[in-house]
Amino acid sequence: MNKSMLSLSLASILGALSMGAQAADHASLLKQVEPKVIEWRRDIHQNPELGNREVRTAAKVAKHLKALGMEVETGIAYTGVVGMLKGAKPGPTVMLRADMDALPVTEKNDLPFKSTKTTNYRGVDVGIMHACGHDTHVAMLMGAAEVLAGMRDELAGNVMFVFQPAEEGAPEGEEGGAELMLKEGIFKKYQPDVAFGLHITSKLNVGQLGYRSGPTMASADRFEISVKGEQTHGSTPWAGADPIAAAAQIVSGVNHIVSRQINITKEPAIVSFGKIAGGVRNNIIPEEVNMVGTIRNFDMDNRAQIFEKLTHTAEHIAQASGNTAEVKIIEGYPVTVNDPALTEQMLPTLEKVFGAQGMIEMPKVTGAEDFSFYAMEVPGLFVFLGGTPKGTDPKDAASNHSPYFIADESAFKLGTRALTEFTLDYMQQANQ
Repeated sequence: MNKSMLSLSLASILGALSMGAQAADHASLLKQVEPKVIEWRRDIHQNPELGNREVRTAAKVAKHLKALGMEVETGIAYTGVVGMLKGAKPGPTVMLRADMDALPVTEKNDLPFKSTKTTNYRGVDVGIMHACGHDTHVAMLMGAAEVLAGMRDELAGNVMFVFQPAEEGAPEGEEGGAELMLKEGIFKKYQPDVAFGLHITSKLNVGQLGYRSGPTMASADRFEISVKGEQTHGSTPWAGADPIAAAAQIVSGVNHIVSRQINITKEPAIVSFGKIAGGVRNNIIPEEVNMVGTIRNFDMDNRAQIFEKLTHTAEHIAQASGNTAEVKIIEGYPVTVNDPALTEQMLPTLEKVFGAQGMIEMPKVTGAEDFSFYAMEVPGLFVFLGGTPKGTDPKDAASNHSPYFIADESAFKLGTRALTEFTLDYMQQANQ
């Protein structure tokens, strides 16, 4: 064996030993932090806060990150927190994200740490509950922060911890969430190379991990249509212009957009009406009818086409019967797209945590996520963590946003580990 071959062999051996030591180190750290993650989650669950109002949660997060020796910025997008962990060696900046907001839902679980918080939401007295599992996301990312901070001297790169407000949407009249954090410059300032996120779900059992490459979660947009006619007696409809009849035709016409005018072999799309309101009496044709609905799809070009065709359809159907239609489209979250190359790169990492038997390739999800904004800026990967106890059929489990939603605490160690392994493996591969 010549000198160069010997040097290469020694380097390989030393590298393997170093990796083995690193794995042992973070396995120990993960075990130590597990009970803390459960404790943090219970505290946050018992003290939920709505979007852009996560003051207590943000303070808890910031205090923890500062105690770990990180650079911490607070007050981003109202209550957002960013912690920057700088590794001892040069390398990429990995972003890990958790959302902090709860929902206006009254909890019906009988837990020792159940939420009894209440608020007035849009004029209605309601409870506040972490019915979507964001409390678990915060706790798991706090756990991953502690583990990775404990490995600072071994990190070949930096970690950007993003604790985001208002994923469920900002209060009326306010901006919020990922879009506002980006607008306020967090990516320009910290310049992440890649973004990772996860969401706990009752649709999978503990020990399972759902993933998908490419378009994964739908865009979510709202539309409002105001159909205006001419009020008249119900016995003489020809004496006015009937917005109710026009509205009915608009519903039919809009439903033809997806079925007849959009290439849904490219990606599926949905347009649904959720409310139609107009009139006060059986024999009075009203002056106006108001309609609202949602648009979901998995392709940004199709999305733009739907916007255009919905407006065209409503306006022209109304015009054909002597009415007018005003269409307003309120853009929400874009399509959440998992970068195909990054997904492929990280599948071995996920399999290391969940095993081949725990890896579930998910169908597309018509729900939406504002992680999509981050993934439009840098390569992103967003995965789903099983939260229903083993032995329970996920079909029988309360869904996310239910007052009975609950996450099995044994899942948290897997989520914490997944966030940690994402970071370590990506850094290692980027530095090879």
